[in-house]
Amino acid sequence: MQIAALKERASGEARVSITPETVKKFIALGAMVTVEKGAGETASISDAAYEEAGATIATAAKAVSGAEIVLGVQAPDVAALKGAAKGAWVAATFDPFGDKDRVDAYAKAGFEALSMEFMPRITRAQSMDVLSSQSNLSGYKAVVSAANEYGRAFPMMMTAAGTVQAARAFVMGVGVAGLQAIATAKRLGAQVSATDVRSATKEQIQSLGAKPIFVENVAGIEGEGSGGYATEMSEEYQKAQAELVSGHIAKQDIVITTALIPGRAAPRLISDAQIATMRQGSVIFDLAVAQGGNVEGSEPDKVVTKHGVKIMGFSNTPSHLAADASALFARNLYNFLSAFWDKEQGKPVLDEEIGDAVRLTQGGKVVNERLLG
Repeated sequence: MQIAALKERASGEARVSITPETVKKFIALGAMVTVEKGAGETASISDAAYEEAGATIATAAKAVSGAEIVLGVQAPDVAALKGAAKGAWVAATFDPFGDKDRVDAYAKAGFEALSMEFMPRITRAQSMDVLSSQSNLSGYKAVVSAANEYGRAFPMMMTAAGTVQAARAFVMGVGVAGLQAIATAKRLGAQVSATDVRSATKEQIQSLGAKPIFVENVAGIEGEGSGGYATEMSEEYQKAQAELVSGHIAKQDIVITTALIPGRAAPRLISDAQIATMRQGSVIFDLAVAQGGNVEGSEPDKVVTKHGVKIMGFSNTPSHLAADASALFARNLYNFLSAFWDKEQGKPVLDEEIGDAVRLTQGGKVVNERLLG
């Protein structure tokens, strides 16, 4: 079994899909591993480190030649897979809903696209879940970046010259990224509050020492979708939430928005009118800016100032922590493939529950039900 890992070519992508740690583990399973020259440089991994772990360093063409499994952070263009084995697997993120042309190209070329974003959120797949591992780092980075942009201190400081008040931070959306944002803001000394459309997150917010801000007395609105993801809210809930948030957001110094709905544009959480109520020098970090944004006027990789409030967000937040993000992503990929490794066949054999969930293409066709419905 030959496994290849290529250098990422997407703009702004500094992560890599394999590390010396996972190279050793794949080799222990009986695989041969080839890594494209320079693949790990932006994630602080040298070619020498890969070679020491047992990988072969080669050009992109040689790395992929004959490969039966190709690993990627973002799925490579089909042209980059020329020479790979017939029906080769490509395990990476594909943005299946947003980049259907790429999925169709994989089907036409006869490759088996395995979308790591489609990993089911079940207990046995937690160690394979790239969205969770990368979102965790994103929540941390959002708070640290906002703190860096904020012109004041986060913790309360008692000095001879007077007291510096603690910053007030508000996290909107309490998934993996939101929970990490809460924890990070608390560690930095801020007074933290948070909200979510899913009522089940209230206890999670409180467990981290933050104040839950929730719409009350709106019957039947839970916002809980399949796999723990949020769903779109009703008009009644949206109105009630907007009123609650408007009053709360005006008092905040830092706001972190994290709301995403799979397969859809990011929901709008903060309007220009709400931004105008915040005090000058406040910072909003929009973690959903690459998917259309939760905040009116946010732009990827720019700090936009509106009404004296700084609005920011990265198009690829995990890439700003490339070394750690790569280590976690690579482990997710290894955990996924090794869980199904058949020693007799010398390769992974996927089951229906997880295999059917992540497989986008097979036998020259798009086969995933989420894309065919």
